[in-house]
Amino acid sequence: MNKKVISALLCGTMILGAASPVFAAGEGQKIALVGKSAGNAFFEIAAASFQETVEAEGGEVEVVYPETATADAQIKVLDNLISQDFDAICIAANDVNALQAKLEEAMDAGIKVSSFDSAPNKDSRQVFINQAGTQAVGQALIDAVLDITGGEGQFAILSATSQAANQNAWIEAMQTIMEGDEKYSGLELVEVAYGDDEPQKSTDQTAALIQNYPDLKVICAPTTVGIAAAAKYLQDNEATCKLTGLGLPSEMLEYTGDDDAHSCPYFYLWDMQGLGKLSAYATMALVSGDITGALDETFTAGDLGEYTITEADDGGTEIVLGEPLQFTPENIEEYAELY
Repeated sequence: MNKKVISALLCGTMILGAASPVFAAGEGQKIALVGKSAGNAFFEIAAASFQETVEAEGGEVEVVYPETATADAQIKVLDNLISQDFDAICIAANDVNALQAKLEEAMDAGIKVSSFDSAPNKDSRQVFINQAGTQAVGQALIDAVLDITGGEGQFAILSATSQAANQNAWIEAMQTIMEGDEKYSGLELVEVAYGDDEPQKSTDQTAALIQNYPDLKVICAPTTVGIAAAAKYLQDNEATCKLTGLGLPSEMLEYTGDDDAHSCPYFYLWDMQGLGKLSAYATMALVSGDITGALDETFTAGDLGEYTITEADDGGTEIVLGEPLQFTPENIEEYAELY
């Protein structure tokens, strides 16, 4: 073959290579994002980041909310989604086990299933994107209770729903830590109450706790809806009981302070936008086949960097975003502008 022919073939190959399209990670993917209920500011921030990330990669996202914060309502949503042409479903589960049959049906239909914020059981998902390690959250919360009570006294927990996987895991971690270390022996957990992630019910439950336990020193609310409702009630009623838990800085700004005028000395959460972004990249990676959700797989989540899939507490797999963030009177104004 002469040099002119070789040159022509090489040029043709280069042109074809240059003309070949470079596909984004989520090009053409159709993903459903299912929340626990409408009106949850935490989820809405994460959902907006999830949607923005997928759309920037060429995919589309439909954000869907159940009518109520129940498993039955989510099952109805899932039933409708399975009949449509979705590549993946990412869900914040309202129940650990009740969604299994429907999520297994989705996976059997070829739909990839991821979860974030609150995980269904290990057989109901391919991978869980965890905002922070369960043990790390439990440790932060029980240490806050220990600090704010002064090391002894009664405290209560104001949770979301009784079946919320994340809430129950954090509460269990708190209790395990308490039982395993003598330094927590002065604390008495008097009740775990449930506000069902509804502002009015959370307010009512806070009022009941204050009435039923006159010596209550601290309420720990590991739910953004619950902590905001409790903060307002305690502050409006000038209660001596203090508050900590997991909340949004923008919703807790007026209630956070280290004096008697404020109900919450400090609280925790995590990077909600980061959680939405990481969940989006993980879900897109499932659809593209870059990961299957198996232990020790790695993938790159855009500018967040490389993540490794690890074992979750329930025996399934998870991807952990990072450590919980503490919000104090010193930094809350800065964070409130973001969340």
